[in-house]
Amino acid sequence: MRILIADSDSVAVGHLIKVLGKSSYTVDHVKTADEALNLFKHYDYDLFITELGLTDLPGEELIRQLRRSRVSTPIMVLSSRTDSQTKVAAFSAGADDYVTKPFDISEAQARIQALTRRAYGISEPRLRVGPLELDLESRMVSVNGHFLHLTSKEYAILELLLLRKGAVLTKDMFLNHLYGGIDEPEMKIIDVFICKLRRKLQRFGAEHMITTVWGRGYILQDPAATSAASHHSTTQSFPDGPSAPLRQAG
Repeated sequence: MRILIADSDSVAVGHLIKVLGKSSYTVDHVKTADEALNLFKHYDYDLFITELGLTDLPGEELIRQLRRSRVSTPIMVLSSRTDSQTKVAAFSAGADDYVTKPFDISEAQARIQALTRRAYGISEPRLRVGPLELDLESRMVSVNGHFLHLTSKEYAILELLLLRKGAVLTKDMFLNHLYGGIDEPEMKIIDVFICKLRRKLQRFGAEHMITTVWGRGYILQDPAATSAASHHSTTQSFPDGPSAPLRQAG
């Protein structure tokens, strides 16, 4: 998942950024509202975290501008101001959560996880597709009850595929998700990651879950559902059943 943080105090959010990075989040950090607005023009974020005292624009106004631009990304406010009037103003502008500084890192993590799950319409931390299960909180992945040992990049790719199950994801989307436009390697690295992921999934009986859509990218589907749909399509093509003899014309 990808998070944008707008906060002029690097020390205050530095620890949070390190913790999120270790939890496989891709984090972009800017210090001004202008930088934040510019990044939203180029990338889709799963969460936006902002302070209210930005140097070039009040945080409440930044939130209003994003909402007027139809940005639906969940927004969390980090602020040292604890008065109810300020909190009400932030929520009225379009914020989804408000955390006061100094904050407990574990509480901030829990709130971040809740907001990002809500963004994908997920009510619980576990994602399941066929024999595959991924826990968003523990970052554990299992197939048919067997735990998979994944690298951080492999996990990030699989997480994105599961969150957007049934949608074709381009290699550019994977690169942006993994590297955020910073020191991006060649696009073929995505093919390498996908190949390794497939091998690990197949080891425990999850074949054909990640499908290549030639010229477009990759898609994750439930192999059982795909097989059932294919069988239904075949029987519909033959009203007398697939084993009935073909009628000769004439």
